[in-house]
Amino acid sequence: MDTSHASALQAKHARVEARLREEQSRPMPDDAVIHDLKRKKLALKDELTRH
Repeated sequence: MDTSHASALQAKHARVEARLREEQSRPMPDDAVIHDLKRKKLALKDELTRH
């Protein structure tokens, strides 16, 4: 994997993580949104480790 692709994946992962923290800090977080964000974050992490 080239470094630009890895950097892009890391940036996406960081954005998803930030959105996840933001959602979790809300007074009434949406469990469906949290679940979706965690799934996306894990998929990005898996792709990063595969390459």
